[in-house]
Amino acid sequence: MAAAEHPQALEKDFGSNSEGINGAHDTHHNMSAEDTARAAARFGYGPLAHVNTAEAQLRPFGGEFQPGLYKSVEHRKFGNPAPLGLSAFALTTFVLSLINMGTRDISEPNIVVALAFGYGGLVQLLAGMWEMAVGNTFGATALSSYGGFWLAFAIVLTPGGFEIADALGGAGTPEFDNSFGLFLFGWFIFTTILLFCTLRSTVAFFLLFFFLDLTFLLLGIGYLHRNAEGKPNPPVIKAGGFFGLLAAFAAWYNALAGIADNSNSFFILPVAHFPWSPTARSRKTERETA
Repeated sequence: MAAAEHPQALEKDFGSNSEGINGAHDTHHNMSAEDTARAAARFGYGPLAHVNTAEAQLRPFGGEFQPGLYKSVEHRKFGNPAPLGLSAFALTTFVLSLINMGTRDISEPNIVVALAFGYGGLVQLLAGMWEMAVGNTFGATALSSYGGFWLAFAIVLTPGGFEIADALGGAGTPEFDNSFGLFLFGWFIFTTILLFCTLRSTVAFFLLFFFLDLTFLLLGIGYLHRNAEGKPNPPVIKAGGFFGLLAAFAAWYNALAGIADNSNSFFILPVAHFPWSPTARSRKTERETA
C-alpha cells in the first residue's frame, strides 16, 4: 500500500509523509505513476516515496537519521541504521577525547587505531551505506563521511604502515602538526555545513553536531597554534577533548533515542524539538484547535 495512504504508520514525530525528502519530486517525474506507487509502498519514505512538493514543505534534513522513534516498528521492512553509526562514532570519539584530555597520563593516541579501523571507520561507513539504501541522504553523507574520517585518522597513525608521519618529518614535528591542523580544519568546515542542516530537527541532534564542530575547531587550533616548546597547545587540545566527550555522549544519547521503541523499551527519550520545527508547529496548532 502506498506510503501516502498511511502517513501515520510511516512517519516519525516530525510531520506527515507529504513533507518528503530532497530529490523525491525529480525521481517521481522520471518514473511512471505505477512505478512510483510501488516504490513508495516498498520503501515508505526516502527519494522513491511519492511526494507532491508543490503542496508541502521539505522534511527536515532527511529521514530517520533524526533519532527518537515515535512510530510502530512491527511492519518495518528496513531497520534504522542510524543508532549503529552513532554508537560507532561515539565510542571511538570517547576514547580519543579522553586521551586528548591527558587521562591516565596517556600521551599517544595509537590505541585508537584499532577502533578507528574496526568500529568508528568500517562499521560507521557500513551504517552510512545502509542509510543511503533507506533513502536518507543526510544520514548517508554524515555517517559515511565520519567513517571515512576515522579510517583516514587510523591510516595517518598506523605505525610503519603508510609512513605518512615519517614523510612529514615524524609525529610532533612542525610540518606534521601543521598538516594535521589543516586536516582537522577541513573537517570543521564540513561539520559546520551539516550543523546548518540540523536546525529544523531536535535540540539533542543539533547539540551532537555543535559539540563536534567545536571539537574539530579547537583541535585544529591546538595543532596550528603551538606552545613555546613547539608542541600542540595543551590547554586547547584538552578543551577539544572535553567537547569531544560531550559529542560522544550526545551521540550515545541520540543512538539510544533511536534504539528505544515500543518493542524493547518502556519509555521514549526526550529529544526536545525546536519551536520552529514542523513537529513543534503541528503540536502548537493541535493545542490551539483543541
